[in-house]
Amino acid sequence: MKADKLQAVLWIMRLFTVVSSFLFMMPLLGGNPYSYYQKALLSNAATSALRLHQRLPNFQLSREYLAQLLLEDSAHYLIFSLIFVTSYPVTMVVIPIFMFALLHATTYTIQLLDKIGPGSLMIVRRMIGKLTTHQSNILRFIAYNEIFLMPAMILMIFSGRGSFLLPFIYYRFLSLRYASRRNPYCRQVFYELRVTAETMSNKPMCPQLLRNTCNKLIAFINRLAPATPSQ
Repeated sequence: MKADKLQAVLWIMRLFTVVSSFLFMMPLLGGNPYSYYQKALLSNAATSALRLHQRLPNFQLSREYLAQLLLEDSAHYLIFSLIFVTSYPVTMVVIPIFMFALLHATTYTIQLLDKIGPGSLMIVRRMIGKLTTHQSNILRFIAYNEIFLMPAMILMIFSGRGSFLLPFIYYRFLSLRYASRRNPYCRQVFYELRVTAETMSNKPMCPQLLRNTCNKLIAFINRLAPATPSQ
């Protein structure tokens, strides 16, 4: 850990995000849930900022640098944390940062366990092995969570728990996730949802009003979709 202090700090911060998120979702130790919610988001923001420091050159006040910055997944979740850190606490907000922190912490955990000994803490190794096996499913679940958080925020507005501007700001985050170069799961899930909706609406038993509404909604979402790397 002394040999690579930055990776060690990132690992500790990710573990802190995992613990804070877990204590918000499962308040086993008592305390203020909103405090754990904020701690999870702030530690995720700090982790994302450090990852950006690793991946990008020195800061430059230019359009090219900003464009390069917004291509990074770490920038997406830095924006995500800043969007929700002062909002009404919602479990769907914490789930993606909890899962990403857990997944990203596993690689360094295995490195530490290998240094301790090849047979050390086998129960932890088995748990990490299961996480790695189901990584694709976990990333798909995160993508579903990112997408369905949008209608959840719209419902929050009507219940008086969200700002009217929040969905418009979150749309920018969601468009960045859709166009991500390193994580295609958001695009894949949007496509799967579209195919499912079209299949269901085209069935003979589907009422015409519902079919028309579904087709208009699909067309509206297609117009909002940003350009992807392949485009």
